[in-house]
Amino acid sequence: MPCIRHFRQNMRPKTSQALNSKVILGVFFACLLLFVLRSSLSSSPEEAASSPSTLRTFAPAKTSSPIEESKDCSPSCNKIPRALAQALIHYATLSITLQQTLKEISVTAKILEKKSPCNFLVFGLGHDSLMWSSLNYGGRTVFLEEDEAWIEQIRRRFPMLESYHVTYDSKVNQADNLMDVGKGPKCTAIADPKHSMCQLASKGLPSKVYEMKWDLIMVDAPIGYYEDAPGRMTAIYIAGMMARNKGKGVTDVFVHDVNRVVEEKFSMAFLCEGYMKKQEGRL
Repeated sequence: MPCIRHFRQNMRPKTSQALNSKVILGVFFACLLLFVLRSSLSSSPEEAASSPSTLRTFAPAKTSSPIEESKDCSPSCNKIPRALAQALIHYATLSITLQQTLKEISVTAKILEKKSPCNFLVFGLGHDSLMWSSLNYGGRTVFLEEDEAWIEQIRRRFPMLESYHVTYDSKVNQADNLMDVGKGPKCTAIADPKHSMCQLASKGLPSKVYEMKWDLIMVDAPIGYYEDAPGRMTAIYIAGMMARNKGKGVTDVFVHDVNRVVEEKFSMAFLCEGYMKKQEGRL
């Protein structure tokens, strides 16, 4: 099931990217619409009552005759939810080429297909955020972003998205030192990152982010393509700690741009050793 991801500053359109975003997104949302309608039509009344999936709530109500059903198409008809309709229109008309490839996005989409509605935390906010939120329809999707001006710009376009401003006190040029710090006892102990004494455990996230048990976490921010950028060292470390502190169940963690040295090294050190399930392109 296809999907697409955001860019900002370093995540600007890449002219070398061969995929046509309109075609990909059109196919993706067509598949999403078919999935929604198929789920609705195939649900029995008993399943609709017992299933936690929000998609089930759009199963058609019984009518006394076909004529009665055709007279009034609301609210019993199988209408696509307004939020999904808005996402379909937005991506079908989008003229921007987004960052993640179809194959990269499909990895996350398959997990969301199994787990949604669920709790999904995304480090990063951008043009793909509406898509991630739509894929997790009925669940809670939270976006963390370091650029306040960018947050306001996205909020004006998509006020329904839940996003928060966060700050990072590290820089890419400190990555080697932070890797050494991360090997110390304060960082290797499995602890709640909110109360951890590890330098990598940033305390700048909203309290609700620490309190939530996340089913999926995607690290696609902050920016990390130049020496003075904040880098993703802290985000990767915190994602690992949140996953280990979840308790029951499994947390799937996705890191983008692992073609870069910092993302690759920190992912292997704090996430992947013994746990990596799949790598696709830069994801």
